[in-house]
Amino acid sequence: MPTISHMLWFDDKAEEAANFYVSIFPDAKVQGISRGPDGKAFTVNFEILGENYIALNGGPIFTFSEAISIFVNCDGQAEVDKYWDAFIEAGGSEGRCGWLKDKYGLSWQIIPKQLGEALSNSDPLKSQASMAAMMKMSKIIISDL
Repeated sequence: MPTISHMLWFDDKAEEAANFYVSIFPDAKVQGISRGPDGKAFTVNFEILGENYIALNGGPIFTFSEAISIFVNCDGQAEVDKYWDAFIEAGGSEGRCGWLKDKYGLSWQIIPKQLGEALSNSDPLKSQASMAAMMKMSKIIISDL
């Protein structure tokens, strides 16, 4: 049976990025590193929350964009705060509506499951109010929805 991994292209910071990501999430781990003749990491295999990733040092040809992001479905405000703050305090930048870019330029969505519940409320006035509130936020604040 085939497997799927997510390939992330870095200029030259694949090993640093992988180590950073696994330091943020519980039970995350670097699974292996392949090195080039110069001893520098070429690929780094790692796992976050049961998902496999490969970080590649591919040079400056390609960069990240918001066209792809990693969605972290959080269970409550404490988890949102933990992950959001870890990325921002390490040099990331805030976006809108729960999006941020980490210090390597990779986009993440740090989203509480309560957002989906609020946006799909059967009362259209409540769901519209939640949407309006979310559109004004960077980090999602559940109590403001």
